[in-house]
Amino acid sequence: MSATVVHTGHGAASSFAELWNPGLFLLLLLVGIIYHYAVNRWRPRFTDSEPVPVKLQIYFWLGLACWYIAEGSPLSYYGHHYYFSMHMLQQSILYLVMPPLLLMGVPGWLLRPALQGQFAKRIMKFITNPLLAMAMFNFIFSVYHIPFIMDSLMASPMLHELYKIIFLLAAFQLWFPVFAPLPEYNSISDLKKMAYIFVNGVLLTPACALIIFAKEPMYAMYAAVPAQLHLLPMLDDQQLGGVIMKIVQEIVYGYALAYIFFRWYRRERKEEEEELTADFYSEHGHMNRV
Repeated sequence: MSATVVHTGHGAASSFAELWNPGLFLLLLLVGIIYHYAVNRWRPRFTDSEPVPVKLQIYFWLGLACWYIAEGSPLSYYGHHYYFSMHMLQQSILYLVMPPLLLMGVPGWLLRPALQGQFAKRIMKFITNPLLAMAMFNFIFSVYHIPFIMDSLMASPMLHELYKIIFLLAAFQLWFPVFAPLPEYNSISDLKKMAYIFVNGVLLTPACALIIFAKEPMYAMYAAVPAQLHLLPMLDDQQLGGVIMKIVQEIVYGYALAYIFFRWYRRERKEEEEELTADFYSEHGHMNRV
Protein backbone atom coordinates (compact mmCIF):
# COMPACT_ATOMS: atom_id res chain seq x y z
CA MET A 1 0.00 0.00 0.00
CA SER A 2 1.43 3.38 -0.95
CA ALA A 3 0.95 6.34 1.35
CA THR A 4 -0.55 8.72 -1.19
CA VAL A 5 -2.71 10.71 1.21
CA VAL A 6 -1.09 13.34 3.39
CA HIS A 7 -3.05 14.83 6.24
CA THR A 8 -2.58 18.55 6.68
CA GLY A 9 -2.74 18.07 10.46
CA HIS A 10 0.37 15.85 10.65
CA GLY A 11 3.04 17.62 12.62
CA ALA A 12 1.11 20.88 12.87
CA ALA A 13 0.54 22.55 16.21
CA SER A 14 -3.06 22.15 17.33
CA SER A 15 -5.05 25.02 18.80
CA PHE A 16 -7.34 24.91 21.84
CA ALA A 17 -10.39 25.21 19.55
CA GLU A 18 -9.23 22.24 17.45
CA LEU A 19 -8.71 20.08 20.53
CA TRP A 20 -11.77 21.03 22.59
CA ASN A 21 -14.30 22.58 20.15
CA PRO A 22 -15.92 25.16 22.47
CA GLY A 23 -18.61 25.88 19.86
CA LEU A 24 -19.91 22.32 20.05
CA PHE A 25 -19.71 22.41 23.85
CA LEU A 26 -21.87 25.53 24.02
CA LEU A 27 -24.35 24.12 21.48
CA LEU A 28 -24.79 20.83 23.37
CA LEU A 29 -25.03 22.70 26.67
CA LEU A 30 -27.81 24.84 25.19
CA VAL A 31 -29.61 21.71 23.98
CA GLY A 32 -29.31 20.23 27.46
CA ILE A 33 -30.69 23.34 29.15
CA ILE A 34 -33.66 23.50 26.76
CA TYR A 35 -34.31 19.80 27.36
CA HIS A 36 -34.15 20.31 31.14
CA TYR A 37 -36.72 23.09 31.09
CA ALA A 38 -38.92 21.24 28.56
CA VAL A 39 -39.23 18.09 30.69
CA ASN A 40 -39.57 19.99 33.97
CA ARG A 41 -40.78 23.59 34.16
CA TRP A 42 -42.35 23.74 30.68
CA ARG A 43 -43.85 20.23 30.77
CA PRO A 44 -47.47 21.35 31.47
CA ARG A 45 -47.48 23.17 28.12
CA PHE A 46 -47.24 19.85 26.24
CA THR A 47 -50.30 17.71 25.53
CA ASP A 48 -50.47 14.41 27.42
CA SER A 49 -47.13 15.09 29.08
CA GLU A 50 -45.96 12.93 31.96
CA PRO A 51 -43.12 13.33 34.46
CA VAL A 52 -39.74 12.16 33.16
CA PRO A 53 -37.86 10.07 35.74
CA VAL A 54 -34.51 11.44 36.85
CA LYS A 55 -32.81 8.29 35.52
CA LEU A 56 -34.03 9.01 32.00
CA GLN A 57 -32.94 12.64 32.25
CA ILE A 58 -29.48 11.40 33.26
CA TYR A 59 -29.45 9.16 30.17
CA PHE A 60 -30.05 12.21 27.99
CA TRP A 61 -27.25 14.19 29.64
CA LEU A 62 -24.92 11.20 29.30
CA GLY A 63 -25.81 11.09 25.61
CA LEU A 64 -24.85 14.74 25.22
CA ALA A 65 -21.61 14.09 27.12
CA CYS A 66 -20.79 11.17 24.80
CA TRP A 67 -21.49 13.39 21.80
CA TYR A 68 -19.03 16.00 23.06
CA ILE A 69 -16.38 13.41 23.96
CA ALA A 70 -16.63 11.89 20.48
CA GLU A 71 -16.78 15.11 18.47
CA GLY A 72 -15.48 17.91 20.69
CA SER A 73 -12.60 16.46 22.69
CA PRO A 74 -9.01 15.66 21.63
CA LEU A 75 -10.28 12.16 20.80
CA SER A 76 -11.78 13.59 17.61
CA TYR A 77 -8.68 15.55 16.62
CA TYR A 78 -6.14 12.78 17.19
CA GLY A 79 -8.45 10.15 15.78
CA HIS A 80 -8.85 12.15 12.59
CA HIS A 81 -5.22 13.10 12.09
CA TYR A 82 -3.06 10.45 13.74
CA TYR A 83 -4.45 7.24 15.23
CA PHE A 84 -6.90 4.80 13.71
CA SER A 85 -7.58 3.24 17.12
CA MET A 86 -8.78 6.60 18.47
CA HIS A 87 -10.87 7.10 15.35
CA MET A 88 -12.64 3.79 15.93
CA LEU A 89 -13.19 4.61 19.61
CA GLN A 90 -14.73 7.92 18.51
CA GLN A 91 -17.03 6.11 16.08
CA SER A 92 -18.01 3.55 18.70
CA ILE A 93 -19.12 6.30 21.08
CA LEU A 94 -20.79 8.42 18.41
CA TYR A 95 -22.77 5.73 16.60
CA LEU A 96 -23.26 2.93 19.14
CA VAL A 97 -23.36 4.56 22.59
CA MET A 98 -24.72 8.10 22.16
CA PRO A 99 -27.94 7.52 20.10
CA PRO A 100 -29.62 5.00 22.45
CA LEU A 101 -28.85 7.20 25.46
CA LEU A 102 -30.53 10.20 23.84
CA LEU A 103 -33.49 8.14 22.65
CA MET A 104 -34.05 6.67 26.12
CA GLY A 105 -33.97 10.15 27.62
CA VAL A 106 -36.44 11.84 25.26
CA PRO A 107 -40.13 11.31 26.17
CA GLY A 108 -42.55 10.66 23.33
CA TRP A 109 -44.73 13.63 24.20
CA LEU A 110 -41.78 15.94 23.57
CA LEU A 111 -41.24 14.63 20.03
CA ARG A 112 -44.85 14.13 18.98
CA PRO A 113 -45.68 17.82 18.21
CA ALA A 114 -43.00 17.81 15.49
CA LEU A 115 -44.55 14.75 13.81
CA GLN A 116 -48.20 15.74 13.53
CA GLY A 117 -48.52 16.02 9.75
CA GLN A 118 -49.42 13.03 7.59
CA PHE A 119 -46.30 13.49 5.48
CA ALA A 120 -44.06 13.41 8.57
CA LYS A 121 -45.85 10.32 9.85
CA ARG A 122 -45.40 8.49 6.54
CA ILE A 123 -41.70 9.39 6.43
CA MET A 124 -41.22 8.19 10.00
CA LYS A 125 -43.03 4.92 9.29
CA PHE A 126 -40.75 4.35 6.32
CA ILE A 127 -37.38 5.23 7.83
CA THR A 128 -38.05 3.41 11.12
CA ASN A 129 -38.77 0.10 9.39
CA PRO A 130 -36.41 -2.31 11.19
CA LEU A 131 -35.17 -4.08 8.05
CA LEU A 132 -34.40 -0.78 6.33
CA ALA A 133 -32.74 0.63 9.46
CA MET A 134 -30.56 -2.46 9.85
CA ALA A 135 -29.54 -2.49 6.19
CA MET A 136 -28.80 1.24 6.03
CA PHE A 137 -26.55 1.41 9.09
CA ASN A 138 -24.50 -1.68 8.32
CA PHE A 139 -24.14 -0.69 4.67
CA ILE A 140 -22.97 2.83 5.56
CA PHE A 141 -20.59 1.46 8.21
CA SER A 142 -19.07 -1.11 5.85
CA VAL A 143 -18.71 1.28 2.90
CA TYR A 144 -17.08 3.92 5.10
CA HIS A 145 -14.28 1.51 6.06
CA ILE A 146 -13.38 0.55 2.49
CA PRO A 147 -9.83 1.94 2.36
CA PHE A 148 -10.03 4.16 -0.74
CA ILE A 149 -13.39 5.60 0.38
CA MET A 150 -12.22 6.37 3.89
CA ASP A 151 -8.98 7.90 2.60
CA SER A 152 -10.94 10.05 0.16
CA LEU A 153 -13.41 11.22 2.81
CA MET A 154 -10.69 12.04 5.31
CA ALA A 155 -8.88 14.12 2.70
CA SER A 156 -12.03 16.19 1.97
CA PRO A 157 -13.44 17.99 5.04
CA MET A 158 -16.72 18.83 3.29
CA LEU A 159 -17.38 15.27 2.09
CA HIS A 160 -16.31 13.87 5.43
CA GLU A 161 -18.73 16.09 7.36
CA LEU A 162 -21.54 15.18 4.95
CA TYR A 163 -20.86 11.45 5.36
CA LYS A 164 -20.72 11.85 9.15
CA ILE A 165 -24.18 13.45 9.11
CA ILE A 166 -25.54 10.55 7.03
CA PHE A 167 -23.77 8.09 9.34
CA LEU A 168 -25.25 9.74 12.43
CA LEU A 169 -28.78 9.76 11.01
CA ALA A 170 -28.37 6.07 10.15
CA ALA A 171 -27.27 5.40 13.74
CA PHE A 172 -30.42 7.01 15.15
CA GLN A 173 -32.41 5.10 12.53
CA LEU A 174 -30.75 1.88 13.70
CA TRP A 175 -31.62 2.40 17.36
CA PHE A 176 -35.10 3.85 16.91
CA PRO A 177 -36.90 0.47 16.55
CA VAL A 178 -35.32 -0.62 19.86
CA PHE A 179 -35.69 2.50 22.01
CA ALA A 180 -38.47 4.34 20.16
CA PRO A 181 -39.95 6.94 22.54
CA LEU A 182 -43.13 6.99 20.42
CA PRO A 183 -45.32 3.86 20.77
CA GLU A 184 -46.88 4.42 17.34
CA TYR A 185 -43.45 3.81 15.74
CA ASN A 186 -42.53 0.96 18.09
CA SER A 187 -44.24 -1.78 16.11
CA ILE A 188 -42.07 -4.85 16.79
CA SER A 189 -42.32 -7.06 19.85
CA ASP A 190 -39.58 -7.38 22.46
CA LEU A 191 -38.63 -10.83 21.14
CA LYS A 192 -38.22 -9.41 17.65
CA LYS A 193 -36.16 -6.55 19.08
CA MET A 194 -33.78 -9.06 20.64
CA ALA A 195 -33.46 -10.84 17.28
CA TYR A 196 -32.92 -7.46 15.59
CA ILE A 197 -30.06 -6.58 17.95
CA PHE A 198 -28.47 -10.02 17.51
CA VAL A 199 -28.58 -9.84 13.70
CA ASN A 200 -27.10 -6.34 13.78
CA GLY A 201 -24.19 -7.67 15.79
CA VAL A 202 -23.60 -10.37 13.21
CA LEU A 203 -23.73 -7.90 10.30
CA LEU A 204 -21.18 -5.61 11.94
CA THR A 205 -18.68 -8.42 12.47
CA PRO A 206 -17.23 -8.84 8.93
CA ALA A 207 -16.00 -5.23 8.67
CA CYS A 208 -14.41 -5.44 12.12
CA ALA A 209 -12.85 -8.83 11.30
CA LEU A 210 -11.28 -7.51 8.08
CA ILE A 211 -9.62 -4.73 10.07
CA ILE A 212 -8.55 -6.94 12.98
CA PHE A 213 -7.03 -9.70 10.84
CA ALA A 214 -5.49 -7.50 8.14
CA LYS A 215 -1.87 -8.40 7.41
CA GLU A 216 -0.84 -4.88 6.41
CA PRO A 217 -2.00 -1.29 7.00
CA MET A 218 -5.17 -0.58 5.03
CA TYR A 219 -5.42 3.22 5.16
CA ALA A 220 -2.95 5.44 3.37
CA MET A 221 -3.96 8.49 5.42
CA TYR A 222 -2.66 6.89 8.63
CA ALA A 223 0.40 5.55 6.83
CA ALA A 224 1.29 9.19 6.19
CA VAL A 225 1.67 9.84 9.94
CA PRO A 226 5.38 10.32 10.76
CA ALA A 227 6.87 7.29 12.52
CA GLN A 228 8.03 9.37 15.50
CA LEU A 229 4.38 10.19 16.29
CA HIS A 230 3.25 6.55 16.45
CA LEU A 231 2.06 5.29 19.83
CA LEU A 232 1.97 1.75 18.43
CA PRO A 233 3.25 0.17 15.23
CA MET A 234 0.85 1.16 12.48
CA LEU A 235 -0.58 -2.33 11.96
CA ASP A 236 -1.06 -2.85 15.70
CA ASP A 237 -2.89 0.48 15.99
CA GLN A 238 -5.16 -0.52 13.10
CA GLN A 239 -5.94 -3.91 14.63
CA LEU A 240 -6.55 -2.27 18.01
CA GLY A 241 -9.11 -0.02 16.32
CA GLY A 242 -11.02 -3.03 15.01
CA VAL A 243 -10.89 -4.69 18.44
CA ILE A 244 -12.17 -1.52 20.15
CA MET A 245 -15.11 -1.26 17.78
CA LYS A 246 -16.01 -4.94 18.24
CA ILE A 247 -15.70 -4.84 22.04
CA VAL A 248 -17.80 -1.67 22.36
CA GLN A 249 -20.37 -3.14 19.98
CA GLU A 250 -20.57 -6.34 22.05
CA ILE A 251 -20.97 -4.39 25.29
CA VAL A 252 -23.63 -2.02 23.92
CA TYR A 253 -25.58 -4.72 22.10
CA GLY A 254 -25.31 -6.98 25.15
CA TYR A 255 -26.72 -4.23 27.37
CA ALA A 256 -29.51 -3.58 24.87
CA LEU A 257 -30.37 -7.30 24.78
CA ALA A 258 -30.43 -7.47 28.58
CA TYR A 259 -32.51 -4.28 28.81
CA ILE A 260 -35.13 -5.61 26.36
CA PHE A 261 -35.12 -9.12 27.83
CA PHE A 262 -35.72 -8.06 31.41
CA ARG A 263 -38.37 -5.56 30.32
CA TRP A 264 -40.12 -8.36 28.41
CA TYR A 265 -39.73 -10.73 31.39
CA ARG A 266 -41.18 -8.22 33.86
CA ARG A 267 -44.10 -7.54 31.54
CA GLU A 268 -44.84 -11.27 31.15
CA ARG A 269 -44.67 -11.82 34.90
CA LYS A 270 -46.97 -8.86 35.54
CA GLU A 271 -49.51 -10.15 33.02
CA GLU A 272 -49.39 -13.64 34.57
CA GLU A 273 -49.92 -12.22 38.06
CA GLU A 274 -52.85 -10.12 36.85
CA GLU A 275 -54.43 -13.19 35.21
CA LEU A 276 -53.97 -15.26 38.38
CA THR A 277 -55.46 -12.47 40.48
CA ALA A 278 -58.42 -12.14 38.13
CA ASP A 279 -58.99 -15.92 38.17
CA PHE A 280 -58.75 -15.98 41.97
CA TYR A 281 -61.37 -13.25 42.46
CA SER A 282 -63.58 -14.76 39.77
CA GLU A 283 -63.50 -18.18 41.42
CA HIS A 284 -64.06 -16.90 44.95
CA GLY A 285 -66.77 -14.53 43.79
CA HIS A 286 -68.57 -17.48 42.18
CA MET A 287 -68.22 -19.56 45.38
CA ASN A 288 -69.60 -16.72 47.50
CA ARG A 289 -72.61 -16.45 45.23
CA VAL A 290 -73.20 -20.19 45.57
